[in-house]
Amino acid sequence: MDAKSVAAVRSRKRNSDKEIALAEATKPARKRDGMDLVVAGSVVGLFVLACSAAVYTMAAILMPIAFAIVVGIVLGRAADELARFGLPPIMGGLLLALFFMLGLSSLVNALLGPITEVAREAPRLAEGLVERILPFIERFEWGRIALERSIGGAAFADVIVKNAGPILGAAAASVTPALIQTLIFLAALVLFLLGRVHLRSTIILAFPSREGRLSAIRIMNAIEDELAQYFSTASLIYLALGGFTMVIALVGGLPMPPLWGLFAFVSSFIPYLGVTFMTLSLLVGGLMTHDALVAALAPSTAFFLIHLAMENLVVPAILGRRFEINPFLIFVAILFWTWMWGAVGAILAMPLSLIAMTIFEQLREVPPEPQLPG
Repeated sequence: MDAKSVAAVRSRKRNSDKEIALAEATKPARKRDGMDLVVAGSVVGLFVLACSAAVYTMAAILMPIAFAIVVGIVLGRAADELARFGLPPIMGGLLLALFFMLGLSSLVNALLGPITEVAREAPRLAEGLVERILPFIERFEWGRIALERSIGGAAFADVIVKNAGPILGAAAASVTPALIQTLIFLAALVLFLLGRVHLRSTIILAFPSREGRLSAIRIMNAIEDELAQYFSTASLIYLALGGFTMVIALVGGLPMPPLWGLFAFVSSFIPYLGVTFMTLSLLVGGLMTHDALVAALAPSTAFFLIHLAMENLVVPAILGRRFEINPFLIFVAILFWTWMWGAVGAILAMPLSLIAMTIFEQLREVPPEPQLPG
């Protein structure tokens, strides 16, 4: 065999090897069956459970930091609006943070007096409250039978009075962790406002491509817009509710009507729990103030009806057009974050849902051409 024949054989062999390699490379991928889906779902489920456990375990740290970030985003957007008047964004953010801290301290001082008074007079108030409630319960046959079969009216009152101390002790035991978390929140808020611009630039530059950076800018701007719109609109609505509550307390003869209005405004930001606590507080205040049952029930009933009308008519009419979120998803989010972080979690449920919804919408609706956000 001459050299040309050997070269031809080698050439054919190389071509054959290339064709075999090409055939193997273009071989269709194996179709996923049901077991592959089960494995993928199990991995995602375990990841979600692990993340939930981590969030629940680290609640003492993550809760005030998340709250500080949400408040910092809103205050940062407000500081950007103040920049139109020549005030630097950092100075505007710190100024708004100072006003926020002053408002928070004023709220604590306003609450401290009544809470201290109630704690000091708790046994006497509980006994008087039970004495007023028992005659009303005994009017109904089922209530009278229940009291007779259980421990009796006098014993029932004694149990309430004896348990008032341990209940207040448990509440006082939670004050120290709350103070620590408040300090974490304030420190995180100030540091977030100081480094907000640099943090924003760092997040943008973390994406290597121009399209990724534009998407990051678009998402952060949309999150700021959504949170600012939500808190500004909700504050106006709940401020009106606080005004109605102050009038209800004034007409109902309750002491310190402005304080009741402030309570209503603040508690309205806590879904479900806030209105429940406020209604019960007005009920107790009415029972302690009036002897007639109708007059005692009037303030709590009026507040509940007004809150019910606002939550089912005013809030959906105003917020529903701006934030189209499924009510069932909001309800689930409120339950989840309340279980995770308590009352603060209930406050953060709506903002966190808005953030997740905004990110999802911005990632789903990608513009055809990369462009700077307007």
